[in-house]
Amino acid sequence: MTTPARPGWPTPWPEVDRAVERLLEGVGDAVGGQLVGLYLHGSLALGDFFPPASDIDFHGATAGTLGRKALERLGALHAAFKAEGGWVARLEGVYLPPSALRRLEPAGERWPTVGSDWDFALGRPGPTWVLDRWVTRERGLVVAGPDPRELIDPIGPDQLRAAVLASMLGDWAGRARGDGDVAWLRPRNYQAFAVLTMCRDLYVLEQGVLVSKPVAAAWASRRLGSPWAALVERALGWRADERVDDRSLGETLGFVAHAVELARSAS
Repeated sequence: MTTPARPGWPTPWPEVDRAVERLLEGVGDAVGGQLVGLYLHGSLALGDFFPPASDIDFHGATAGTLGRKALERLGALHAAFKAEGGWVARLEGVYLPPSALRRLEPAGERWPTVGSDWDFALGRPGPTWVLDRWVTRERGLVVAGPDPRELIDPIGPDQLRAAVLASMLGDWAGRARGDGDVAWLRPRNYQAFAVLTMCRDLYVLEQGVLVSKPVAAAWASRRLGSPWAALVERALGWRADERVDDRSLGETLGFVAHAVELARSAS
């Protein structure tokens, strides 16, 4: 491992640092010398980490594709973390060899991934993985390994816009039409996720850069105005509210539909 080339962690949250330290130690034990680097992205890197609701997003760079034994050890590690609860159960990330991390092909192989809402498994890259890699490259917190700019090729504004369009005109458009599963959006915190994600994506389409969701929300409130500004403000207050709220679901889906139409007109 080389010394990080720019400031990284510890974070301002000691309990988060302890979880990351345990992740680093556990992954090192599971994959041995195959660990090339470990990086934090997401809200921790963008500056809008919200302890009541945020996850610890990470990229693990591994030297080549992991074998069956290493995958089994990683799976056992994350299963133990899930069973324990706390911050180690809120780790969300993917393990990629440098070749994939550098220039990820959306239709490529499946890679080991884990999240707070899903167990350790092989997952296929989606459009938003482009955004995650941009954050790691440009804002990532280096836990171990070289500067992520050495591992990830530059991702330009057009690539960010293309990734956002693919996400909005794909899964999100389906949900807005009623073609996709929307039952998971019944809790307020997931409605907040949908609204704030649309704000962020619209910001990327117009500005060509990723910012934190609160920054994107403030921009969207000014940009979209009434009646959407009140919904955006409400979403910011609902990020940690797990209560089911079916009365607001229609308004949330209406906002998603409006954002999708704006994206379609920009494509």
